[in-house]
Amino acid sequence: MSGRLLIYGATGYTGQMVAQAAKDAGLDIVLAGRGAGKLAKLALKLDAPSRAFAVDDAPALHEALGDCAAVLNCAGPFAATARPIIEACLATGAHYLDITAEFNVYALAEALSDAATKAGAMLLPGVGWDVVPSDALAVRTVAQVGDPQRLRIALQVAGSMSRGSAISAGEIVAVGLLVRQDGKIVAKPDAASAEFNFGEGYVECFPLSFGDLVTAWRSTSVPNIEMFVHVTGAAFPQGDLSSLPDGPSAQERDENRARVVVEVLGADGSLASAMIETVNGYSYTPLAAAQAALRVLGGEYRAGFQTPATVFGPDFAASIPGTRIIDL
Repeated sequence: MSGRLLIYGATGYTGQMVAQAAKDAGLDIVLAGRGAGKLAKLALKLDAPSRAFAVDDAPALHEALGDCAAVLNCAGPFAATARPIIEACLATGAHYLDITAEFNVYALAEALSDAATKAGAMLLPGVGWDVVPSDALAVRTVAQVGDPQRLRIALQVAGSMSRGSAISAGEIVAVGLLVRQDGKIVAKPDAASAEFNFGEGYVECFPLSFGDLVTAWRSTSVPNIEMFVHVTGAAFPQGDLSSLPDGPSAQERDENRARVVVEVLGADGSLASAMIETVNGYSYTPLAAAQAALRVLGGEYRAGFQTPATVFGPDFAASIPGTRIIDL
């Protein structure tokens, strides 16, 4: 098997930035997706080969992965693309990476961990803004508390969403309100909002079921985990999503940095909290995803389901330029 990386969904808003970042990082990439025309244009721009196929075409998918060591899935909603690509990875021994925040994809990867271990493949969803910063900050903050019992993670989503992210967000909302309680995922439809300080005073944050409910458990073993989000601007749009622009402009990305606050409560009542601040999530994701792929293709992987912190360590998130961590 070569050190090639297949990027599926390479012509999407985020996929194009991921492909460019991967090319800039010196990776041997193959661009993939459903639309042959768009792929051909991007392939010409990046001087890279392309392969057009739909993920429900299993023979084509398996053939496309035949000479690739890993696949980086950038095609949302991931509820539709993750399973067939993961199954193809299990069949070919390729590693699976993606940039989703959808809870169900993480639950799927966790459920298939043993199968991946047998196949010698790593399942690593979440190598973008969610969950790289939150995963790292959770591990770092939990280490400061003796016998940690409760972990709360709050994301600040500022600015507008890409059309693809908005559709994917619908998958997150559709899951309903979940928490991890005594180590188990349970429904909590009456979950209350909470206040967190992202640097400009406390703001109300609403419960939402992100993939961190799986990754934070895997990375920290804290038995009780809750997720929250604070939305500003045009994030989480409603209505006809097809009319949305591809995504925020470079100027809008520059004007809206992203933040995560983590709060850890110990059995003795001790409390530790910290914030990680990064460039805009759409700017962070291509950089983090490309670096994650670079590490994996360089031999830094473990078979089975993993999180960014378990495979790369908690310092990986801060290695992305423009990132800083603040103890609160």
